[in-house]
Amino acid sequence: MSGFKSDLMQVLSERGFIHQASDAAGLDDLAANGPVTAYIGFDCTAPSLHVGSLVQIMTLRWLQKTGHRPITLMGGGTTRVGDPSGKDESRQLLSYEQIEANKLSLRSVFAKFLVYDSGPTGALMIDNADWLGSLNYIDFLRDVGRHFSVNRMLAMDSVKLRLDRDHELSFLEFNYMVLQAYDFVELHRRTGCVLQMGGSDQWGNIVNGIDLGRRMGTAQLYAVTTPLITTASGAKMGKTAQGAVWLNAEMKSAYEYWQFWRNTEDADVRRFLALFTELPMPEVERLAGLGGAEINEAKKILATEATALLHGRTAADDAAETARRTFEEGTLGDALPTIAISLAALDAGVGVLGLFVEAGLVASNSEARRQVRGGGLRVNDTPLADEKATVSAADLVDGTIKLSLGRKKHVLVRVG
Repeated sequence: MSGFKSDLMQVLSERGFIHQASDAAGLDDLAANGPVTAYIGFDCTAPSLHVGSLVQIMTLRWLQKTGHRPITLMGGGTTRVGDPSGKDESRQLLSYEQIEANKLSLRSVFAKFLVYDSGPTGALMIDNADWLGSLNYIDFLRDVGRHFSVNRMLAMDSVKLRLDRDHELSFLEFNYMVLQAYDFVELHRRTGCVLQMGGSDQWGNIVNGIDLGRRMGTAQLYAVTTPLITTASGAKMGKTAQGAVWLNAEMKSAYEYWQFWRNTEDADVRRFLALFTELPMPEVERLAGLGGAEINEAKKILATEATALLHGRTAADDAAETARRTFEEGTLGDALPTIAISLAALDAGVGVLGLFVEAGLVASNSEARRQVRGGGLRVNDTPLADEKATVSAADLVDGTIKLSLGRKKHVLVRVG
């Protein structure tokens, strides 16, 4: 038992989300007596988050599921500066157009995990460019900057580690922690937000926000950080030999995502089931207790449940079935019908609807279009959404492109 009274703190504690808390007892009392508004900030440095950010997203999801209001704070303003935390060099500065495009792309991922509506626990998506973009520098220095001690800022890990390694820290980046602290105060003023959450590398920045709030007359603010996730073998979460495990479907298919979780190390099964699925904890403990070859069944459940949260239950079940047929029955590969296509044709780009007709999976382009509208066609296990899409050599996986109609009809396209 965690000893917490509120559902929020009980769930976060028993599932392994809490690394540090500024006042766990005080936050528990607050959460037990009504909805708490909390936020996590996400800078817009790429068009997708990767699975390393999933622990933060799941924290917000559990916050909402236990009766509280989450805010996804989009860093349209702070992305223009760059967070120095954990970095040895400055981030490349992005154009305003790149930042806006990335922000729009990230929204699609959050919508899979959170419910955005006008209810008391409806999630909010807010951009800190709304207030940072119009700040008057002199006024900001006078009203906010005067509350910060350069001595304390130089002692912060995000600054100290960079300086200890003799790596340059720009004045622009040095301001990041001031802006992040001000975000907390501004969100409190606008929404009543009292809790900021984030990875443990953000602890110093979040505590700065609490201190700034106290100095500027806000109500008591709180902090909770989550552990930074590495695998049992010490690898950074979300990094594989094939690159980052992205959360946007167009950058990582449901099947590839399922396979990532299926390949979890034995020692990580319990922790990942607790963090990245919504299975009840007694079921998590049962699955984690499986020994020998049975642990593979727990990994398949982990893969299917984690994939269902991001890609939907149907896509998760399809991925699990594809894996079963591929690795247990051996029915894919040589057992599948194939058609040949020249490399020159692939290099030029081939209309995918015509390819489905040639493969015999549909009788005509019009039938193919109907199947696309119904979600019935897949390319490399990814649902086909664009009737005008083409495939090229870049779509070859182990020398083939897999075309699928529904769950059971497949044809492989090979270069020949």
